[in-house]
Amino acid sequence: MHEPLTPQPLGMLADRMHREWQTRRRIFDLPTARFFDVNSGPDLSAEFLGRPIATPLGPAAGPHTQLAQNIVLGWLGGGRLFELKTVQILDELEIARPCIDMASLGFNIEWSQELKIPQSLEEYVKAQMLIRVLTESGELDELIGDPGAHVFDLSVGYDHAGISTEAVAGFIDGMRDASGVIDRLRPELAAGPFAGFADVDIDPCISDTVTLSTFHGCPPDEIEKISKHLMTRHELDVIVKLNPTLLGFGQVRALLDALGYGDLKIRPEDFAADLRFERGLELIGGLQQFAAEHGREFGIKLTNTLVVENEKGVLPEPTMYLSGPPLHVLAMTLLDQLHISAPGMLRVGGHDGPVQVSWSAGIDKDNLADSVGLGIVPATVCSDLLKPGGYGRLAPMLKKLGQAITDAGVANLDEFVEHRAAEAFADGARDSVAVYTAELHDPETGAPYRAEATATSLREVDHDLEMWGCVACNLCVTVCPNDAFVKLPSTEELGHRWEYLVLSELCNECGNCNTFCPERGDPAMLKPRLYTSAHRFEADDRPAFLVGMADGVPTITANDGCADEIDTLRSVIGGDAGLPLDTA
Repeated sequence: MHEPLTPQPLGMLADRMHREWQTRRRIFDLPTARFFDVNSGPDLSAEFLGRPIATPLGPAAGPHTQLAQNIVLGWLGGGRLFELKTVQILDELEIARPCIDMASLGFNIEWSQELKIPQSLEEYVKAQMLIRVLTESGELDELIGDPGAHVFDLSVGYDHAGISTEAVAGFIDGMRDASGVIDRLRPELAAGPFAGFADVDIDPCISDTVTLSTFHGCPPDEIEKISKHLMTRHELDVIVKLNPTLLGFGQVRALLDALGYGDLKIRPEDFAADLRFERGLELIGGLQQFAAEHGREFGIKLTNTLVVENEKGVLPEPTMYLSGPPLHVLAMTLLDQLHISAPGMLRVGGHDGPVQVSWSAGIDKDNLADSVGLGIVPATVCSDLLKPGGYGRLAPMLKKLGQAITDAGVANLDEFVEHRAAEAFADGARDSVAVYTAELHDPETGAPYRAEATATSLREVDHDLEMWGCVACNLCVTVCPNDAFVKLPSTEELGHRWEYLVLSELCNECGNCNTFCPERGDPAMLKPRLYTSAHRFEADDRPAFLVGMADGVPTITANDGCADEIDTLRSVIGGDAGLPLDTA
């Protein structure tokens, strides 16, 4: 029985940050070794639709940008552009579970927010407030110094009728001016460990840019209508996210086959219903002109996921959405063809076109420098953050980018883009986009993107997972996009190294922890499942605990499935480094 996500209150999140920092020098379980200092290497700053960002990287719209603590984790890791999870008028979706399969490539069946629209607004405001508190408190100065600028980029969809509703329009207006929400939330900070920063200045404009998620099958006239509406009614600068289907069925099929993904089944009807290449070019040109006439910025994002038939049987839907390495090749091929067909239009490859290009296709540590070196800004990532290490994978990406800039003998990201373009021109290539696309298509240089390189064998242990004790690999903690797992020291009586607990209100049963757990069994179901809400606890008929606090002592209630485990849980969460939640 899946229950909806229940975001933690701002006061609880602030208290958790403080307690974790004081007891284990972590924030939301991210170790300081995975914090990123933007001042530690060459200048990685860039611009997004005219706004400064301290790094060209951040989480894509998806599970990593839905809850406040997830956005804070991305920021600590060095992300400075956050494409917030897509908000639409349908905010009571029934998404089948599991919804993520990262065993080899990336597949998912989730595509929109799982929160009510007012909850989404509040989560993004809470994230902004927590980042400001962390910055102003000075606690992290020696680790990240001046964190530089970041941008929250709205994502909305999927049709004009929905976006024009009072609910979605109110959400967008609330993001443009969140003064009321900020004022309502300040008392929660004032009552906790960051009381001294409860009145810190917070820009009420949480976001004034938007990436329009056209999703699959959105008619071109609808895309145009929505974009113009967002530019005029809401005075937003707009990015339109395009789909890999622009390449056409034949070319996508040929590319997948050449990469060794013949087992991935695509359907001609999904291409027939989507935007066509020539109409896409018209759309880009027309929206750029409209934006210029109305004093707005316009760009494109490559790309959405690719619809494929579900023949794996892991996810419970007939179709699923492909991401990861093959999508990177498809999206770069599309970029190259758009660049050729619209000369002087796109701001890539050393060309100063008017249309900014951002990215969300298969970014990882090994291709970030190659991608942003083309002038792509920003590059956002989702699938790679769902692998072991989670948010901790962002800092190594940025460090490798910084090393590439240093190795090129230049001082900043802009000079790095110019350097890559100059190299391409010197070699007689059309530009750096053409060079990198050719490398991806070449069987030797593009080997990491071929099927044989992406086939992985996950670690397995011949043991059934139990409530207490396990191999303590920590994977459940890092691969959970919602930060729903807590790792605590075990007790002498249990005799284990660590215990892993599930904050059930933050678990959406996506299945990612189950994929990577080396033991047999689902950690989200078998590990101690904790609730802080009595209502949520009582609605769950599976083994679970309700935790609270009375006179500074943890209180625990268990349902019939685990009543015998109350004393054990009390001993685990009652230590000095116990449960980092204020459950009073």
